Amino acid sequence: MPFTTDTEEIQNRLAFTQSKGKTALLDGVYMAMNEMKKKARNPRKAILIISDGGDNNSRYTESEVRNAVREADVQIYGIGIFESMGGRGRTPEETMGPSLLNELAELTGGRSYSVENVNELADIAAKIGIELRNQYMLYYTPKNQTRDGKYRHVVVKLVQPKGLPPLKAFFRLGYYAPAQ
Repeated sequence: MPFTTDTEEIQNRLAFTQSKGKTALLDGVYMAMNEMKKKARNPRKAILIISDGGDNNSRYTESEVRNAVREADVQIYGIGIFESMGGRGRTPEETMGPSLLNELAELTGGRSYSVENVNELADIAAKIGIELRNQYMLYYTPKNQTRDGKYRHVVVKLVQPKGLPPLKAFFRLGYYAPAQ
């Protein structure tokens, strides 16, 4: 759905959307990132994917989307609605769905949630909203100043404060150095 401030329209689209068997999830992610790049006005950008994570109809490959996601200035959050393993026969795409959603989210510093019961959707969406409003941005200057366009891995370590529950950092796993 295009950018909108009309939450009722978003809810209507979600409520009346029906699955039809063909899923171009990777194409959808690629298209969403391009929309964000061209039209998003806010400095922080997030994409929410509600899916079983299965892809059986995309033109873009996983590696192409993985590389595009690494370059994009966007966080991806996934809400995975997966059928139980004991349910009907799952296709290979559906079986790989959870790991695909997790990987896309992890690469961007986002998170992926699994839903067992669709009644949990509202609570998970609220968690994501709270998380997006309660994030810190960290900036640093890398020691390696070489402008070679290569991918650089990032590691963030937390010092656990005494008396608080364990904290976990979610962050982009890396970035591409400038080429010039």
